[in-house]
Amino acid sequence: MAKVLLLNGSCNKEGCTYTALREVAFSLEKEGVETEIFQLGGDAVRDCIGCRACAKLGKCVVGDDLVNQFVDKAKTADGFVFGSPVYYAHPSGRILSFLDRAFYSGKSAFAGKPGASVVSARRAGTTASVDVLNKYFSINRMPMVSSNYWNIVHGNTPDEVRQDLEGLQIMRGIGQNMAWLIRCIEAGKASGIACPVPEEKIGTNFIR
Repeated sequence: MAKVLLLNGSCNKEGCTYTALREVAFSLEKEGVETEIFQLGGDAVRDCIGCRACAKLGKCVVGDDLVNQFVDKAKTADGFVFGSPVYYAHPSGRILSFLDRAFYSGKSAFAGKPGASVVSARRAGTTASVDVLNKYFSINRMPMVSSNYWNIVHGNTPDEVRQDLEGLQIMRGIGQNMAWLIRCIEAGKASGIACPVPEEKIGTNFIR
């Protein structure tokens, strides 16, 4: 059975972001896809310090939080949904620090798999926040999953989010579309369609 890993980037275990993710998960489960909501929680999340030790160790050298555990789960997942509240018109600082380290140390666990970002806000900053989270997908050859509007819900409490009927519909659409895309990828592999083989990375600096 296919599995999608959903990341709750909020300190609130069952707050507005969780409510949005739960609606996505409900839709995925209805389509026969297993789900797991990974709680980032309220413990400290350290920034990436660019030490590059992960290149030798195969994991982040900082082992006192959940990053390496999340990457291990990502290796067997077929798709991802990253959820965050909106703070000062951007995703939570903790989810950005978390994903910076997860992708820098374990990008192969995510590469080529579908991803979607989901954000929750009382009022504004939503589309800017979605754009930031989508950068993790677009730098790692990950198909991005959309719905019938931008992937956002509005509300200051979980109850208010549940009143955002359009937002909840958007979340269900994400689940439906991700389940469909995962099935398409599986069918392609079964019929002998190989995954794209990336060229060796070329890195240039603007000053050259």
